Amino acid sequence: MRRGGLWLFVSACLLTGAYFGASRLGILDGLQARFFPKKLRLTSGDFPAGVAAPLGDIASIPLRPVRVGFVPRGSSAGLVLAAGGAIFAGASEEPAGPPPEGLLKSAYGLDGRAVAYTRDDELMAALRKGGDDGGVDLAVMTVDRLAEWAVPLRDAAPRAILLLGRSRGQEALASVGPKTLLELRGKKVAVARRSPCEYFALWLTARAGLAVDDVRWVEVPTVVEAGKALRDGRADAAVGFAGDLELALKERGGVMLASTADAPHLIATVLVARGEFAARYPDAIRRLVRGLLDAGGSVARGSPEGARRLGEVAPFLGDPTEAIRFAPPASLEDNLAFFGIAGEPPVTFDELFASAGALFLKLGRTPEVPEPEEVRDLAAIRFASAPGPRP
Repeated sequence: MRRGGLWLFVSACLLTGAYFGASRLGILDGLQARFFPKKLRLTSGDFPAGVAAPLGDIASIPLRPVRVGFVPRGSSAGLVLAAGGAIFAGASEEPAGPPPEGLLKSAYGLDGRAVAYTRDDELMAALRKGGDDGGVDLAVMTVDRLAEWAVPLRDAAPRAILLLGRSRGQEALASVGPKTLLELRGKKVAVARRSPCEYFALWLTARAGLAVDDVRWVEVPTVVEAGKALRDGRADAAVGFAGDLELALKERGGVMLASTADAPHLIATVLVARGEFAARYPDAIRRLVRGLLDAGGSVARGSPEGARRLGEVAPFLGDPTEAIRFAPPASLEDNLAFFGIAGEPPVTFDELFASAGALFLKLGRTPEVPEPEEVRDLAAIRFASAPGPRP
């Protein structure tokens, strides 16, 4: 028995040595390639986004409505105002009466549809599908979301084309019990994964000197569910929209520990276009950008219509006027500075994207992060800033 066991041990050692030797010499790879060849699959992301664009100006804008998806925030008021309202994902796009005419249609001749989503990951999936397949042509998302999703969105060739606004108190952390960030150690904190709120929560833990695992994260499907978890007592704290969390604090008591007013350059909301759509309809992109800037300016000047329409779409944001104050629309000057064209902002798009990408790479959320210049297109914002007549 001993001799048999010894021979088995020696044989195993010889086989192991032969395997590693053949592997290092490339013999195994050659055998696998010969007898078990792998199929090489290419996707549209392996080619430039504009290869299918027409040779001439066959159509300067699409013959169908341009679909812009968004998860409601204060800075969404400009989009909703420009589009003349919003529809919810999955709902019929046929209005009961005459469709409302927003600024995009009346001033720029562009038929636009603002499509509201409840979850950021659903919005990302819609951008991957594209407007021709029931998704969206453009999506409103924060820079941190673009950084984490750049790889799964590769076939859509996402391009950030406009800064819509920054969070200046929209995201907040409220607690019932803990009075400081350090007291969150070991506590249950509700947060929607893969959302700007989670990105803000990670910033807060780093700022407080807490490790990511020092907090017992309670994952919820949507940002609004975080506030509900705090109200129901399923969490000691929650990261969500300030207006929604205030309701929870009124019911249970507690304090607002922090908000993005403490980090007004951390969460920036940008308009992201599918690369093929932008290449095929550059005039539509220019009209859309100009219309959104005009509508955002109207909201910033106190347009009651913008606040009213935002309140209809997103009652969970609380008082729409306050929601807009917490995330006001960005101006043309804000855009020029943010994208490094003119001015010196504290944080540029490139810096914010690279930093968020490095963070998600460190957390193992993404296998790689493209260079910032690969996911932005400044042509439309440069056009909007140039002197001369507008379309």
